[in-house]
Formats: sequence, structure tokens, C-alpha cells
Amino acid sequence: MRLAALRQKNWLILHDSDSVSDAAASHQLSQPLLPTGAPPLHPALFCEAYWRERNLVIGEAPGRGSSLFLKAGDAEQWVLRPYRRGGLIAKLSKKRYLWLGEERTRAFRELRLTATLYDQGLPVPRPVACCVMRYGLTYEAALITVRVPGARALASLLSTHETDEALLQRVGVMIKRFHQVGLDHVDLNARNILIDSNGEPWLIDLDRCRLRPQGNWQEHNIKRLVRSLTKFHCHHVLPTILKGYNS
Repeated sequence: MRLAALRQKNWLILHDSDSVSDAAASHQLSQPLLPTGAPPLHPALFCEAYWRERNLVIGEAPGRGSSLFLKAGDAEQWVLRPYRRGGLIAKLSKKRYLWLGEERTRAFRELRLTATLYDQGLPVPRPVACCVMRYGLTYEAALITVRVPGARALASLLSTHETDEALLQRVGVMIKRFHQVGLDHVDLNARNILIDSNGEPWLIDLDRCRLRPQGNWQEHNIKRLVRSLTKFHCHHVLPTILKGYNS
């Protein structure tokens, strides 16, 4: 994966050159976003309005900031996810974060981490690009990744009883793979585990996650998953997931 950064005035875009090159041949990137001479990559690409005006929004996922599913070409779909705050601090600002330098923004960190794991062959969505808009001491950001084909959240499958023991064990094996390379997923829950059309699990939403030496954080990850499964009244599947994890 070839990551490159584009800097213009108060905005920065970190992108995968190959993904953007492929998309440039499709209809939505074949024309400049702004008047002639503007770069093909621009913050407008990370705004919901740009895609809706072109009738390229084909769905959305619930959650903080609602991720949008985008038609990015003849055979590929993208996911656009704005960064949004939660908790009490969201009452002060829902989408502004403190500026501490571009490499410390949540968007740059998540894209670089996702690219690292993707290059290792781990089941994470291919990152496309992220954009950071700076406003003095604060910034806003959004991230675009490739949508996992036919994927559904594990939570959705559990609620409709569309899982079996083999699938649940594969989920456990997947989590173990990420732990072995040192990924501390701080929000490991049943919504952030996707199952694709072939029944293979993927891990998404690496915001605030990081690579760490082995430690007790793996146990904290599992406890976070337990709370999620309990929330969806599916805690009974945990032993099967752990069977795959420990295999």
C-alpha cells in the first residue's frame, strides 16, 4: 500500500495512491471537484453533500455520525465515516478535536494503523483516504475505507440466529490473530465485527486503537466484547468464540 499526503492551506489528506488511482477512472472522480485546475482530491470528497448531489449514497449504517455507503465505481463501494465525539464532551463539541499535529490526529493514526494491518494480510477494510480540516487549535476529520462485500455486523446475525458454532469459532480465531500482532482494539464489540458473504469475519473501526506489547489489555478487549454480547442478549455464544480464540 502506497500512502501519500496532500497538503493545501488548512486541510490535509492522507490517501492510498492505488485506491485513489483506481477510483479516478470511475465517474465520480473523473471530473474536477472544483473549477478547472483544482486537485482531484479535495475535502469535498469527504462531505455527505457531495455524494448525495450525485446520487451516489446507496445506504448508511447507524452509529455516531452515521457512516455512509458510497458507490465508488462499477464494482467497488466505499464507506465514509466522519469522526464524532461521544459522552459528556460531545455537549461542548460533537466533531471538533484538539490539534496536536497531523500525525496525532485520530484520522491519520487510524488510516496508518489500518494500512499496516492490511499489508500484513489481516481482515480489515482497505483504507482509501482520510481528510483533516484544521481550524486553529482544533480540527475535524473523516475517513473513507472500502466496504467489505456483503458484510453484516455480528450483532445483526446473532439477533436473527444466523450463526453457527463454526462461524463463532472463526470469530475467536480472528480476534486471536489481531492480538498476536499486538492490536489493542479498545472498542471490540459485536457491531465492529463484520461477517462477509463467505462467512469470514472482519474487524472494523480502529479509531483510538494501537499496537502494543503483549499484556493484560487482551483480557480487557475480551471483557469489552462480553459486555457487548450481554447487551445484545447473546452472552451464551462467548464460550464458542473463546474456543476458537484458544484453539
